[in-house]
Amino acid sequence: MAETPSTKNPAIPRDLVHRLAEACSDEGAAFTPTALRLVKEQRRLSRYIEQNVQHLGPLPAQVALHMLTVTLRIFEQVGGRMGKVSTRDIDAAAARIQAVADQLLPADKGLSERAKAIAWRAQPHILDEVLWALYDRDEEEKKEGEADLGNDQSALVYLVLWLAVEALDANWRAPEKIEG
Repeated sequence: MAETPSTKNPAIPRDLVHRLAEACSDEGAAFTPTALRLVKEQRRLSRYIEQNVQHLGPLPAQVALHMLTVTLRIFEQVGGRMGKVSTRDIDAAAARIQAVADQLLPADKGLSERAKAIAWRAQPHILDEVLWALYDRDEEEKKEGEADLGNDQSALVYLVLWLAVEALDANWRAPEKIEG
């Protein structure tokens, strides 16, 4: 796999990522005001995601935006400082991902393992959480009302979330110590 410069930020620990993501899910509708605030704070990025998944239909678009808000919440709860994502940040992340996108295909259940093999992904544990939600969780792990997307839809949702994580991590100044 092609190498690209790695992020300067430390990876947020996997157990902390999972715990924070599950906490968002457990909040249910009570998470909505937080989600709206987070989307508003990163409007350029949320618009990019909306535009790139809207052709898949309302359900995949809703899944992608929810995953974006959970990702934003994870960064917020870990601490540090987050800057606003610019068009330049989005374009840079898109170029890095485009360079390896063919290595991820086809859009099947094996995409998860191929994605995890790309060593330079920013915040790999956040991205692994996205892959877990889209591809890897067992039927018993699914909560009532959680959507199942097709492989093509899941692949596109993963790609736009990967772009979001790359762009967010480029604008994040991690705290001196990540407490878990």
